[in-house]
Amino acid sequence: MFSLFWVALASATLLPGGSEVWLARLWCLGEPALGLWLVATAGNTLGSMINVALGRYARQFQHRRWFPASPTGLARAERWYKRFGEVSLLLSWAPVLGDPLTVLAGIFRLPWWRALLWIVVAKGARYALLLALAHQWLAPLCG
Repeated sequence: MFSLFWVALASATLLPGGSEVWLARLWCLGEPALGLWLVATAGNTLGSMINVALGRYARQFQHRRWFPASPTGLARAERWYKRFGEVSLLLSWAPVLGDPLTVLAGIFRLPWWRALLWIVVAKGARYALLLALAHQWLAPLCG
């Protein structure tokens, strides 16, 4: 089950990962659902908090030529973030969209505890739903 933590953590960062498949595999092997949920949620949340930290750190380099966002792009992201705010972190679980949202939370200095709260809710709900779907649809295929 420890491997699930690392797969979930990597999946939440800008690295590719497949925590959903790993979670389903371990569930099929008989690992307890609550333990899987806790480990996957913790790992994925930590990965997203790494993104928040990267965003906080990266902001100081915004005027460098190699910075990945132009001043115009950063201003557009800031307007978007101010419009939708921290509640947008409820989408931190979403593929493609989730990672940049957590980086933006860091860039725009959302307090750590508030970022953590939104991210835990989003990630926990996602893994709970995945486990419920596994129970419903994968049970006949396992074993």
